[in-house]
Amino acid sequence: MAKDAIVFAMANPIPEISRDDALDAGARVYGAGISNTPNQINNALVFPGIFKGALQSRVQDIDMHMKITACNALAAIIPQNELHEDHIIPDVFNEKVAIAISQAIRKDVAST
Repeated sequence: MAKDAIVFAMANPIPEISRDDALDAGARVYGAGISNTPNQINNALVFPGIFKGALQSRVQDIDMHMKITACNALAAIIPQNELHEDHIIPDVFNEKVAIAISQAIRKDVAST
């Protein structure tokens, strides 16, 4: 594995590689779809905000642009001074996530 690699092991319930094995092999950042590891990647993070923003904007389709808007809003949740290897993705229970994503989608839809 390349030094300082970023690994997202998404197989669930057993990731393709464990956090310990990935870090031992040289990974700098590890995220997985399981809840017992830092940087949990879970669709529950973005779906509430996407649906809220879509419903409030009265759009009929959720397109790729809306998904990218959601990703950008998600990436902006954690302040730069709080980013570190075990904290690149907000917690699934972070109340700021759905609000930020829905606001970003509403703003984006209104500007088109």
